[in-house]
Amino acid sequence: MSSKISYLGPSGTFTEYAAKKMFPNDELIPYETIPDCMDAVSNDETDYCVVPIENAIEGTVNLTIDYLFHHELPIVADIVIPIKQHFMVHPDHEHASDLILEIYSHPQAIAQTHHFVRTNFPNAVIQYTNSTAAAAKFVKEHPTKCIAAIANEFAAETYGLSILHEDIQDFQNNHTKFVVLTKSGDRIPLNDNYIGDKTTFKITLPSDYSGALHQVLSAFAWRKLNLTKIESRPQKTGLGHYFFIIDVEMKADEVLIPGVKAELEALGCGVDIIGSYPCFKVD
Repeated sequence: MSSKISYLGPSGTFTEYAAKKMFPNDELIPYETIPDCMDAVSNDETDYCVVPIENAIEGTVNLTIDYLFHHELPIVADIVIPIKQHFMVHPDHEHASDLILEIYSHPQAIAQTHHFVRTNFPNAVIQYTNSTAAAAKFVKEHPTKCIAAIANEFAAETYGLSILHEDIQDFQNNHTKFVVLTKSGDRIPLNDNYIGDKTTFKITLPSDYSGALHQVLSAFAWRKLNLTKIESRPQKTGLGHYFFIIDVEMKADEVLIPGVKAELEALGCGVDIIGSYPCFKVD
């Protein structure tokens, strides 16, 4: 029986590409926003969702992190894919690139291709869209306009656009990490892209405990646990109120991970393990 997978759409996004790598035989359903993708799982419209959480150049996708804090959806996998941006137009305008007055894309894609855009199209007006695929879709649906989109090769194929310039990203080592979320918490089967395991903590500090963050990190350090990420985000309850996301490079065991949780709770911290899961990477 196939599962239903919500992803950040429309068709042709990097998220869809990541979702296809994780769920090649399941039904993929596009949603317009990251919260919509997560809500689809919470409301039992879909079984899993795939959403971006971090980019190597632009950093964390804050909307995903913040929604994770307020929704009880465990992470059951993450996958890293390379990000290659291309400059594309409707086929009717592939020989008129010097007349392009507007460029459409997602804000992160525009930021990732800043040097190319400002060098080659300094007078073009930038129009932001919800996703790179939405930009490609818009260009496809407006063939009379001499406009361009910045998106991936998958989007160009999906919407029949002509790529005029390939690999226009400012940095060639760009990657984005996506997380897979589900209510069930069922572990994702391994495949050839598997690279290891990770456990993610969500931690809030006691407001009146001096040196709490130092002691939090010490709980991991003396157990010789390798942290691959620590990040703070506002709880949205007042200035100075933060929660922390901490990634540990190991699968949850019966000794070390429970020991960390117990020690932090003894300090008065709020502690949740929001996933212990396999990690995948596509070259």
